[in-house]
Amino acid sequence: MKIGFVLDDRLDKPDGVQQYVKLVGSWLSGRGHEVHYLVGDSPNASQTNVHHLSRTVGVKFNKNRMAIPLPASKKQINEVLKREHFDVLHVQMPYSPHLAGRVVRAAEPQTAVVGTFHILPHGTLSSAGTRALGAYLRRTNKRFDRFISVSEAARIFARSHFGINSVVLPNVVEMTTYKKGRPLARYSDRQNIVFLGRLVNRKGAPYLLKAYSSLLEAHPEMAKTTRLIVCGDGAERAQLEQTVAVITQKYGAEIIFTGFLDETDKPHYLASATVAVFPSTGGESFGIVLIEAMAAAAGVVLGGDNPGYSSVLGPINGTLIDPYNARSFAARLYAILSDSKEFKRIHEAQYELVKQFDIAVVGPKIEALYTTVLAARPHSIDN
Repeated sequence: MKIGFVLDDRLDKPDGVQQYVKLVGSWLSGRGHEVHYLVGDSPNASQTNVHHLSRTVGVKFNKNRMAIPLPASKKQINEVLKREHFDVLHVQMPYSPHLAGRVVRAAEPQTAVVGTFHILPHGTLSSAGTRALGAYLRRTNKRFDRFISVSEAARIFARSHFGINSVVLPNVVEMTTYKKGRPLARYSDRQNIVFLGRLVNRKGAPYLLKAYSSLLEAHPEMAKTTRLIVCGDGAERAQLEQTVAVITQKYGAEIIFTGFLDETDKPHYLASATVAVFPSTGGESFGIVLIEAMAAAAGVVLGGDNPGYSSVLGPINGTLIDPYNARSFAARLYAILSDSKEFKRIHEAQYELVKQFDIAVVGPKIEALYTTVLAARPHSIDN
């Protein structure tokens, strides 16, 4: 099959949707399919067959920074579609009418169109905005053959805001890549609490610092036996570093900022974690970083108690925390760091849980869905 992934944003970003597109695309290429990417301007993309259809501009939406496309050239879109004759177009949703919407409307009759819902709105304004977008895109959505959601929370969102029924096929991780992660020797002398993500309030780093401070206040001896490693960068780093200065002066704790990590370093830092903590306050439809941490054999993975993270971690008791309650958050950290039986219980359960998200498991299901919808299209092209 010839498959075109359609993404309004840039492809050369490390965000979750881009990770999904690149990993599924790479897996499909390995299966012998020809994969293309129809995206916003992505000058640093390393993939082949990348079609830059529009300039993008940065905006803040859903308490997150993202890029949206300026109106794409209809002529350029038609040229690409007529030249490539795609069997399947796989659109990342929700999508903009200015890029993906134009691609969908121009799709050839024999091309099957599949959409995947990724996001969950965070707050009333984001919810209202996506609901309005859903109403606007209703006519274009009729061109789609099938819809996927990456979690149950995303499925409910697709239904409530877009009136769309979808099948849940979860986000994916390449287990073999993260299994190569090895604990870093320089951090082997203590138990490590590891955070990885953008340093913005929604991702929860400020709440982790409050919880760690509360933990040290209740158990001062843990300043010598634990270390907090904050991986990532963002607009709030300077403010977080000021908070860290107060904590280290008061308790003598070791707190490290690594800055942005590239994909080759991530597995090693996650594998170094006694506890990997992702206290996001919301706006998560799934949480790829959770399954990456579990795949890297991080000791125990904790996440904020929001619908997206709950869809991943919820089956295992004691893995969801309230970011806003520093004392209960700290108590949960202490229980895992000090109770070997509790640590073992969660670690072993998560080791089994993560296997269902392996691209080797989910990839064939996506491929089978393509085959099914393509066979149902009129005038389908045999390959």
